[in-house]
Amino acid sequence: MDTARRKWVPYFFLSPYLLFYLVLGLIPIIFSFYVSLTSWDGIGGKTFVGLANYKFLFNPDSYFFQSVGNTLFFIVLTLPLQIIFGLAIASLLYSKFVKWKAFFQLINFLPYIVTPVAVGLMFNLLFDWQAGFVNKVLIHFGWIDEGIYWLGDPVYARMVIVLMLFWKGFGYTMIFFLAGLANIPKDLNEAAQVDGASGLRNFWSITLPLLKPVMTFIVITGIIGGFQLLEEPMLLLGGSGMGSSVAVIGGPERCCLTTVWNMYDTAYGSTTRYGLGAAIAYGLCIIIAIFSFIGVRLQRGDQE
Repeated sequence: MDTARRKWVPYFFLSPYLLFYLVLGLIPIIFSFYVSLTSWDGIGGKTFVGLANYKFLFNPDSYFFQSVGNTLFFIVLTLPLQIIFGLAIASLLYSKFVKWKAFFQLINFLPYIVTPVAVGLMFNLLFDWQAGFVNKVLIHFGWIDEGIYWLGDPVYARMVIVLMLFWKGFGYTMIFFLAGLANIPKDLNEAAQVDGASGLRNFWSITLPLLKPVMTFIVITGIIGGFQLLEEPMLLLGGSGMGSSVAVIGGPERCCLTTVWNMYDTAYGSTTRYGLGAAIAYGLCIIIAIFSFIGVRLQRGDQE
């Protein structure tokens, strides 16, 4: 085989992936950007409107910034809890005092692999104001006289979502912290103990600084994953047994409307405005790109 043909051999083996990406990746991306510049209901013809859809994102009626604020609210409250509890449980499981480590690792990680649909419906049944398990327990012990309308009040609804996301995600952080703890040389901890350092001092001065790259990775992936939040709040606030007051998209006063939920409802809900939905998607893409850039810069700084 001559040299010219050899150059094309790698591209021949890459061609299935390149074709797959072209059909299902690149072309839809280009087409969706074109749709974001039009007014289209998915059935009739497209009307080119330029940047009108992007300008409308700054209008309160688009709910874009409200949905971004709600999403950031859930991330800010949930991610630190996941990190703190994940690190605490990982430290306990990594210690020599705990037996059956594999069993406890599995139990704590199982919520993360539960499908988002199942998680949303499960918490919907737990916090249903008429027949929910939580209200029944509180009434049984006499702590409340009547059922609390958890999903009909903005404050309570947000509390339930934060609890749901925390329960689902702290096992994910635990696994990464366990991997990070396993990569810390034991000689450093042993040397610190010989020098008289206490366990707490050892943790703050050695363990935490060496876990900084893992912490950075968890924070960045947590933020990116948080901005993709959709199924859990949608099923939680749209499941069975919901009253008319929470039938509003995003829950009461749209307090739980996430960015992806807003995009989904705009493009495929009652309005079917594909152009505005695509503009919301690209606005979300810019936000995620900013956090990804910050994460790359932080990781490079840690490596240097």
